[in-house]
Amino acid sequence: MTNPWLKKNPFMSMWLSGANSAAGSLRGRAMGEAKRQTTSMMTKATRDVIDAWTAGFAPLTAPSKKRKGR
Repeated sequence: MTNPWLKKNPFMSMWLSGANSAAGSLRGRAMGEAKRQTTSMMTKATRDVIDAWTAGFAPLTAPSKKRKGR
């Protein structure tokens, strides 16, 4: 006698297929957002390091004089 629990269930198959599709879409969006944030963070960190190193090469500027109002 065959086990009825091992028979294919078309409704379960459709439900799992839809769930897998939704999970794949969410995973793709999450990975895209993570990549954008990582790229942004690395760009900012690189810019900060370059600014810190090049700040020593910039000439010092005198503070601007304020004009007296009449």
